This record gives sequence, C-alpha cells and structure tokens, in this order.
Amino acid sequence: MTDFDRRARRGREGDGSMVETSAPAKRPVIVWDLVLTIVLLVLMAGLGFVLFFFSFFLAFASDSCGASSVCDTDLIATGMLVAMTLPIGVGVLALVAAIIVLVLRRVAFWIPIVGVVLMVGAFLLGAAIATAGVQPTG
Repeated sequence: MTDFDRRARRGREGDGSMVETSAPAKRPVIVWDLVLTIVLLVLMAGLGFVLFFFSFFLAFASDSCGASSVCDTDLIATGMLVAMTLPIGVGVLALVAAIIVLVLRRVAFWIPIVGVVLMVGAFLLGAAIATAGVQPTG
C-alpha cells in the first residue's frame, strides 16, 4: 500500500485529513452542433421578422366588411396582435433555451427547429383568430 493510498483511506475514515481530488472533466465542445445551432438561430430570427411583417397584412381581413361580410373588428385586431407578438415570444424563448443548452455543452441544434415550427404555428393561430372575425353574409 502506497503512502497516497494510506492518506486517502484516512481521509475517508473522517480523521480530518484532506484528500486531493481532481475536478470533474468538462464536456467537450461539439463544434458541428455549435455552428449548426448558430446558423439555425439566425434563420429563426429572420423568420421572426418575416412573420412580424406578414402579421400587418392580417388587417386586410376587414376589407370585405360591410359589403359582403359582417366583421368583428376586435377579433381581427386580437388575431393580428397574436400573430404579431406570439411568434416573437416563442423565438426569444427558443433563443434563450438554445444558449442555455449550448453553455451546458449539450446537443442544441434541435431547439431552433422546434422554435421555427412553434413560431409558424403561433402565426397560423393568430391568422385563424383574425379570419374568424369575418363572417360572410349569404
């Protein structure tokens, strides 16, 4: 038994002596995942701006109001607001989640993909709410 083994055994037995331990090894950086995640996050941010821009066009749902449709302008405005804000909120949450997972050095490329799907779904929800405000007469 070596001198180090004796000191380690005494340290475990609780006699107050200190035992040197090495720090746990950190996970290695996964370079392909880091690059792919950053590219997907940039594309997700671009999609967020495009969806934000398209949300303003939902106001055109009220064009037929009065002539051939009965409209609930509050519902159209609510749908516009949902389509404007919810995709941006989902994108910000996906960005924060991806950064946290990258800092923990885990595989994170899937987070922006899920974020894109949820952003498009949130926009479609807002569009559905806006179009529900237009009831054709006839």
